[in-house]
This record gives sequence, structure tokens and C-alpha cells, in this order.
Amino acid sequence: MPVAMAIYHFSAKVISRAKGSSAVASAAYRSASRLFDEKLNRHHDFSNKAGVIHSEVMLPQGSPERLNDRTVLWNEVEAGEKRKDAQLAREVEFSIPRELDQKEGIRLAREFVEKQFVKRGMVADLNVHWDRGKDGEPKPHAHVMLSMREVGPEGFGKKVRDWNGTELLQEWREAWAAHVNERMAELGLEGRIDHRSYEDQGIALEPQHKIGPMGKRHELEGQPHRNADDHVRIARENGEKIIAKPEIALDAITRQQATFTTRDLAMFVHRHSDGKEQFDQAMSAVRSSPELVALGKDGRDQERFTSREMIAVEERLERAAGRLADRVGHGLPAASLQGGLNAAGSGGLTLGEDQRAALEHIGTSGDLAIVVGYAGTGKSAMLGVAREAWEREGYQVRGAALSGIAAENLEGGSGIASRTIASLEHAWGQGRDQLGPRDVLVVDEAGMIGSRQMERVLSQARDAGAKVVMVGDPEQLQAIEAGAAFRSLAERHGAAEITEIRRQHEDWQKDATRALATGRTGEALHAYERQGMVRAADTREAARVELMNGWESDRQADPDKSRIILTHTNAEVQELNSEARSRMRAAGELGEEVGLSVERGRRDFATGDRIMFFRNDRGLGVKNGSLGTLERVSAEGMAVKMDDGRKVAF
Repeated sequence: MPVAMAIYHFSAKVISRAKGSSAVASAAYRSASRLFDEKLNRHHDFSNKAGVIHSEVMLPQGSPERLNDRTVLWNEVEAGEKRKDAQLAREVEFSIPRELDQKEGIRLAREFVEKQFVKRGMVADLNVHWDRGKDGEPKPHAHVMLSMREVGPEGFGKKVRDWNGTELLQEWREAWAAHVNERMAELGLEGRIDHRSYEDQGIALEPQHKIGPMGKRHELEGQPHRNADDHVRIARENGEKIIAKPEIALDAITRQQATFTTRDLAMFVHRHSDGKEQFDQAMSAVRSSPELVALGKDGRDQERFTSREMIAVEERLERAAGRLADRVGHGLPAASLQGGLNAAGSGGLTLGEDQRAALEHIGTSGDLAIVVGYAGTGKSAMLGVAREAWEREGYQVRGAALSGIAAENLEGGSGIASRTIASLEHAWGQGRDQLGPRDVLVVDEAGMIGSRQMERVLSQARDAGAKVVMVGDPEQLQAIEAGAAFRSLAERHGAAEITEIRRQHEDWQKDATRALATGRTGEALHAYERQGMVRAADTREAARVELMNGWESDRQADPDKSRIILTHTNAEVQELNSEARSRMRAAGELGEEVGLSVERGRRDFATGDRIMFFRNDRGLGVKNGSLGTLERVSAEGMAVKMDDGRKVAF
């Protein structure tokens, strides 16, 4: 499959009568079907429309079966809205990477719609279109029409105002980018998408308005579209910018992928130019730019290119890394390392041979040290011993990771005070929390960091005289931004490898964990099955009953231990959580119910409930994914005992 540059598009709008729209007509057009409109007493027939490859109504748990019928669904929506200016439905549209085949594209869209919309209680009418543009290339995208009212066994109820928030739209935009990038990484595809605006990414182009299917229909019928003039103007002005300064295009492309093909370039310029003449001029400007660097042919016999700026980023990264690697300033004496091992041993922690070698490596190498290891190998425990040794020598150890929950896990596992790299960079830009010569910066999950960000962090540490310890698994996840910086640095400067699984104690479990870490999932599952640790049931319902009974008995037998239930869909997650909560209430473990509107809708809370935070909040000291138990709840606020023992109230 040729490698193409993934395109980010995600937009939302309201389908309303005030704009002359009909929910039934809109659904017929998007599904390329013939639907009868009871309100207008006529059919809307778009069955001749080509390009719709998947059409499906997805219902939340507990919805009436009749709503699976698209005609019934949208006629009920129309009948339930009395106002002349009523908002009938919300439509979300997003581009599907053309690198995927149709089966993968449908799967990608379905999983996202289920997780982000249906699990929140919305009815979703999903239609995947696989149109082709004027250039003959596929333009896969999805239209999702969403209900705006809550739905129960009898049908639609009240409108849910929480679904209208701009914060929720931003969450969806970020979630789509993360969802696509994760799948692209799983499939070994290089392209990445970025939900941020061009301005936030530092790209000097203006984003274009989307001319959707209805706009194309108006265009064919000779009707003006409200965004058409602006769309053309922006494309023309962007084309002029590229012709005058072709490095703008190169910078934008290499934000998503470190190298690219002629086809990638042509696709980008086509989106940011107006007509063939300007396209040819812009392509010529970029192809003749001294900033373009030809790299030769790749394994698919395609010419690949990059930009001088991207090469400069990687050169700066290598210079900063080389300077750090050559500089010796934060070494730990053998006595201090042995003292750390002795202290760990007296606390009941015994480091394995791999961990000891990694500890010695990061304690005695230069100011750049790299540790590579699978999950479960005890990297955090080793870092905790190193932290104590550095602190005894008068150094300050600080931690950083790409995500808030990763930073929290680093801090919880090693005792290193940690935060996100983005927040660190922001503080540095404000002149705060600067690194110094007595600092050791530990960067966790470093395999997910792109070249540009890695270069900024290493350059900051080099200039400040600090030491950097990078920890990660280059096979686990690819970088979100362009460039496999961690893998490259590990190859050039060497790394300590921790391969011995510490989290599991039996040999067969260690082998299974190693199999999971290297993609041999079936082998790992069969190992657990052979040990009698995979149980099957004849029916889904029987499996659910056995699962909940097992959870209940295990909880009562070992109330201080942790446990988790995993299931395939978010609708099932909600059902099983509800069942678990019912059992806790029956056991007298929950207090009086208090109904509150939170970010994900109306929820009942009670003292004793387990809760999860969905956002980083430095004031509270919580991160996205932090867990705790409710100790007090009322309409005025909550008090939570966090799993790390802290108490927060808000």
C-alpha cells in the first residue's frame, strides 16, 4: 500500500428547521436511500447517489428496537419537535485516512462513534462515504447524524444540554486524532493527523472552510454555497503564500511525517491552491525550492523527500544528544549506588540483574542515558532507587511524559515528581521552572515523542547543564509527531535493556507478558488458557452472570485488593458498572443518591462510589485517569479520597 499523508478534518453542525432543513431528507441524502417524510407527506429519494459503502443506525443500550429503522427514527425526531426553528439533529463529519482500505475505514469509524456518541446516550446514524475527487483519488469520510434528546425504552425524552458544550466538541476532535493515530501506528503507517489549528501548530496557512456533500449538490445545481467564495479565496491565498514561500508547504507536511513522496506533496498543494494553473505554479515552486531534499527511493521504489528544516531539527537533536552523552556531570559513586540497592533491599525490593545493570548505566553514563524495556520489567522501581541515590548526592530529580496519566504513573511508581512535557515547555517559555545544573530530568514513554519536541527538551537540558534519562519501548507506540527520535537515539548512543519481566513471578506468565509486548497475542492467551485462567461460557448472558458473581466474591474475600472488569463496548461497560454499583448498594456500601450534571451527562453519585477524573487539574493535583473514592457529595461539591491517599475537594 503506498504511503500517503493523512488528512485531518472533523466538523460538527446542527441540522435545524431555522435553516430550512429536514432530518428525514438529511438522513436520506447521507445514506443514499429513499425515505418517506410523514411531516411533508412525500418521499426523499437519493438512492441513485453513489459512494456510500456503509450505512447503520447505532442505538444506546435500552433504546426501543423500532429506532433501528431509519425512517421511523427520523420521523419520530421530526414529530417530537414542535417549534418552527427547532434543532433536529447534530451532524458530525470526519475524514477517514485514505491509507486504510474500506474494511479498516468502516471499523475505525464504528469504534469511534460507539465510544464517543452512542455510549453517551445518543442515537447515531452512521454513513461512510468512499467518494473520489477530481484527481481520481479516494476521499473517504463519515457523516454521523446524532439525536439531541435522551432516549429510553419508550422513545425520546428531554433534550440533553450537556451535549452542546464547546469543550465536548474539542474533546471529540482530540479523541478522533488520537484514535486515528493509534490505528495508523498499529498498521505501521507513517502519516499522523493533528487536531490543532494551523496557528497552534505554527503553520503559516489559513484553514479552509469545508464544502460538504450538500455544498457540492448546490454547486452542481448552480446554486451558490455560503462558504464557496471563502473556500476559493482561502485556497487561492494559500497558493500564493506557497508560491512566494514554498518552505511553508514543506514545514506543514513534515509536521505529520518526516519524509514524503511526490504524491503526498501533490495532495497537499492541491488542497491549498485554486485551479490547475496555480497548482502547477505551487508544485513547481516547491519542487525547485532549495529547502527540498531528495532522499532517494524507498522500499516501494518511490522517491522520498524531506525538508532542510527537518534535517536541521534532526541535526540539532543529534548535536544536543551528543553533547549530553559526552558530558559527565551527574554521576553516582559506586558507594551511593550500593547504598540505594541496600536501602531497597531493606524495604523488601530486590532488583534483578537487568535492573541493576540499568541502574548502573543511568548512574554512571554521561548526561544522556537511555533505558529500553517492555511493560512490567520494573523500570519504575529501578528509577525509584536511582532517584533516592541522586537525591542523597544533592540532585533534584524531575519527571516528564507526553500524557498526564503517564506522568502520574511515573510519579506513583518511582516517587519522581512528574508533569507533562507540554506543561514543562509552557513553563520554560514563561521563564518558570527552569532546569539547572543540579537537575536530572527523567522522560518516560519517550518512544511516543516526535523529533521536534525531543530536540527542544534535549537542547533545554544541554543549555541548562542538566542530565536527561529517557525511558521507553521503541516497539510499543510510534511517535505522535514526525520522527522516531527515541529509537534513533537508542541506536546511536546505546541503551540499557531490561527484558526480564518483574511484574509477573511465574516463568509461564513472564513468557506470556513478553509475547504480548511483541505482538504475539494469541500465544499469550493460549498460555493463560493452558493454566485454566481463561474461562468460557455458552452464552453472553451466562458470561455476564459468572463475571459479576466472580467480581462480587473476590471483592468480599479480598476487599483491599484491586480488580478491574474489561469489556469490548462502552455500552457494556456502562451496564456492568451499573450492575456492580447495584451490588454495592445492596451490600449497604453506598450513601444517599445525589443527581449531578457532569461533563459526560447526568449522573447519580453517592458516598462510597469509585470515580475517575477526566481532565488534568494542577490546582487539585489530579490528572486525566486519576481514581478515587467519594467521601462526601452534595449539590455544592464533592470530597474524594484519592487512591494515593490524598484528599481533594471541589
